[in-house]
Amino acid sequence: MAEFRLPKNSRITKGREHARESGQKLKTFKIYRYDPDTGANPRYDTYTIDLEKTGPMVLDALIRIKNEIDPTLTFRRSCREGICGSCSMNMDGRNGLACTTAINDIKGTVKITPLPHMEVVKDLVPDLTHAYAQYASIQPWLKSATPQPSGKERAQSPEDRAKLDGLYECILCFCCTTSCPSYWWNGGKFLGPAILLQAYRWLADSRDEMTGERLDQLEDPYRLYRCHTIMNCANVCPKGLNPAKAIAETKKMIAERAA
Repeated sequence: MAEFRLPKNSRITKGREHARESGQKLKTFKIYRYDPDTGANPRYDTYTIDLEKTGPMVLDALIRIKNEIDPTLTFRRSCREGICGSCSMNMDGRNGLACTTAINDIKGTVKITPLPHMEVVKDLVPDLTHAYAQYASIQPWLKSATPQPSGKERAQSPEDRAKLDGLYECILCFCCTTSCPSYWWNGGKFLGPAILLQAYRWLADSRDEMTGERLDQLEDPYRLYRCHTIMNCANVCPKGLNPAKAIAETKKMIAERAA
């Protein structure tokens, strides 16, 4: 059997084990550390903290580690309410939001890494440049051919509005996209579940008048059809959405148009 190893500059090296805190309720966090500016290999640093002095979520632990133990630790965070998607990362082998992942739900040592398949800016911060460029490519705004009447909104029935439920709630945390093996293999061309769900959100909007143009842009062997319904996307979505269903609906629209 063939064996493959990471390049020398990508292999994980032994990290620093920070002083253990004292207390009755201790928890160990093993956190990925990498700073490309130093030229050093990535490593895992270990922190053992007292949960009695820490909030209940993984993000609470990260903030406390940064504020009180190691100010060099780098990660993204903002709302702390599961709305902004900033603190998406991989915890115990599963993508999720650190602000909505309870420490007590993870047994044993909490191992934290950045989202997979993304280049790393530093520590737990992935580079989302390519993902946002893919988002821009679907033109995620309302497009119409007819002018809007002056002073009036574009009307939409409650039934048509309900079709957007399960789509508009996406917060672009990219937990789904970075858990998709098809995206790992074809990320340069395949748009991935997050962007394809966003694309269907506009296809499903009764006010949008550019359905044909949008479908033309998606009908490609890679942009859309690399989805093989693995369902990792729906499994990890912190908002409980189903990108695979949106992708299937898009394929159905293309098939019906061709019939």
